[in-house]
Amino acid sequence: MTGLNALNLLRPGSVEEAIAALLAHPGGRLLGGGTDLLVNMRRGIAQPETLIDTTGIAEIKRLVADGSGVTIGAGVTVATLAADGLVAARYPALSQAARCVAGPGHRKLGTLGGNLCLDTRCIYYNQTEWWRAANAHCLKNRGETCHVAPKGSRCHAAFSGDLAPALLVLGAEVEIAGPSGRRRIALGELYVEDGRAHLALRPGEVVVAVWLPPDPTAARYVKVRQRGAIDYPLAGIAVALTRSGSKIAQLRIALTGTNSRPFLLAETAAFTQRSLDDALLREIDRLVQKQVQPMRTTLMPANYRRVVAAALASRVTAELFASLAQG
Repeated sequence: MTGLNALNLLRPGSVEEAIAALLAHPGGRLLGGGTDLLVNMRRGIAQPETLIDTTGIAEIKRLVADGSGVTIGAGVTVATLAADGLVAARYPALSQAARCVAGPGHRKLGTLGGNLCLDTRCIYYNQTEWWRAANAHCLKNRGETCHVAPKGSRCHAAFSGDLAPALLVLGAEVEIAGPSGRRRIALGELYVEDGRAHLALRPGEVVVAVWLPPDPTAARYVKVRQRGAIDYPLAGIAVALTRSGSKIAQLRIALTGTNSRPFLLAETAAFTQRSLDDALLREIDRLVQKQVQPMRTTLMPANYRRVVAAALASRVTAELFASLAQG
C-alpha cells in the first residue's frame, strides 16, 4: 500500500452538480463509501486527480415505498438494506445478499450504487504497484496481455458484487442520470461482458436509484467464498421462483463472481409448467455450467467455481420450491 497523491475533492449537493463535476473532470471518480475505490487508489490501480464525494446528495439516500414499487437510492448503505424490515419482508434475497457483503464496517460505509458499480477483480490486477510492474502490468491496467488468457484479446476480470444477482431476479430497474437527462433501464442492461469496461454508462452518467416492483417475491441468495466473512464471492447465486400447484410457474436464476458481469441465466423459461424432479435439477446444473465463464482470476480453480455455481443453483431452486409448498 502507498500513500494517496494530492487530490481535488468536490462535494456536490445534487445529482446535477455531480454530473457537471464529472463532465468538468473527465478523469474524476465518484466516491460513496470508498470501500473498493480507496483500496485500489492505495495500490496505485486507480489514480484519479479528482474525487467527487456524493455523500451530501440527499436524493440518493432515500428508500421509498409506494403503490408503484420500492425505490432505493444509490447512496443507501448496504447496512441499511441488511437491516430494513420492508426489504426483508418483500425482497428477502436482497436482504440476504446485503448481509453477505464483506464485514460490518464495509456494510456501514458501502452503498448500493457502489456495490452495483464495483470494479471487476483478478489476482493479476488487485495487487500492489510493484507486483504489477514486475509482471508487466496486465490488459486491464497499463499492460498488453491478459495473464489469465495470454493468447486472448480481452480482459477476464470477474464482477463480484453481491447485490446485483438478487436485484436481477427481482426484476429491478436502474435509474441513470446524465447530461442528456434521466433514463430507466433493466438492471441487466447496465453491464457488459468486458473486464476492462463492464458498465454501460455514458460519459457523465451516474446511477441514481434502483426500482423494484411492488409485489413480494420468493427468492434467495447464497454464495461461496474462501472465508466465511469479508471475502468476495467465488460464485454467488440468486433464485426467484413461483409455483403453480406442483409445477414451476416462473424461475429466474442470476449469477455473480464467475463472469465479467452479473447476469440472468438464459433459457430458464423451458422449466415452467414442469414438476421439479432430479431430471430438471440436472438440467439446471448443465445450463449453469454452460453459461458461466469462470477463469483463473482467483486463487480457486476455475472449474471449482463452475461446478459450485451449478450445484448452488440446483440446491437453492429445490429448497425454494419445497419451502413454497409448505406455505
